[in-house]
Amino acid sequence: MPNFNSTDTFPLAGRPVRRMGYGAMQLAGPGVFGPPKDRDACLAVLREAVASGVNHIDTSDFYGPHITNQIIREALHPYPDDLTIVTKLGAVRGDDGAWLSAREPDDLRRGVHDNLRNLGLDVLDVVNIRVMGNVHSPAEGSIEEQVVALAELQRDGLVKHIGLSNVTATQIAEAQRIVPIVCVQNHYNLVQREDDALVDQLAAQGIAYVPFFPLGGFTPIQSSALSDLAHTLNATPMQVALAWLLHRSPNILLIPGTSSVAHLRENMQAAQLRLSDDVLAELDSIGRASGGH
Repeated sequence: MPNFNSTDTFPLAGRPVRRMGYGAMQLAGPGVFGPPKDRDACLAVLREAVASGVNHIDTSDFYGPHITNQIIREALHPYPDDLTIVTKLGAVRGDDGAWLSAREPDDLRRGVHDNLRNLGLDVLDVVNIRVMGNVHSPAEGSIEEQVVALAELQRDGLVKHIGLSNVTATQIAEAQRIVPIVCVQNHYNLVQREDDALVDQLAAQGIAYVPFFPLGGFTPIQSSALSDLAHTLNATPMQVALAWLLHRSPNILLIPGTSSVAHLRENMQAAQLRLSDDVLAELDSIGRASGGH
């Protein structure tokens, strides 16, 4: 695991982005549905993130739906020249907040136009195809139709780059036969380690790996051993878990989310943590003991 510093970058969408980014999912209401309780706080978090050096924001128009992208536009438009906004397609929300698959070519085209309108853009930097799979884990099956549809939108000048989310190595290879893939976004963290080999394979290809739920998501990582180790480092358990990901591989880009400026600052401080080889070995053992591979 190489060392790094807080200004480290990795190429995404043809330009370097800082490895500590921001995920906008929590800007919507409970269950990522409806408006937030405090819209002004959400605007402040986005502005603080960019002021702190974040130039990679992950979002989707099905967060809210529509609301998260509208908040991003209100907070940051016109966008800084170096800001890369990554969005995703593949789902819509039911009236009851249910997550519904939306994978047909017409669904994807509609989704691109929804993102463009609500973000206030003429072209999207990166669009990930979110394969529903087993919700938070991938399932095998062809994604050719979806990749071809998005490649057509790319040729139309509406999308610059294409990525994948919740996919297997076989699906990535299938997509790469159709169009270049610039990033993969899968469930991965200290204790969710099934993508260990995939992270390294993508690093060898120069492709960014973006873990979703880097802190466990709706079920945060809980480990007394992690808490004890964090205490010795004068850090929070979540800061240590983020720092482990930054040490894990140079192609990992982080997108922890929050609707709190204080929590955002805590997350950003994780990029300053230096983890010794002994600490990294202990974290690996914690991950294995908690179910990681």
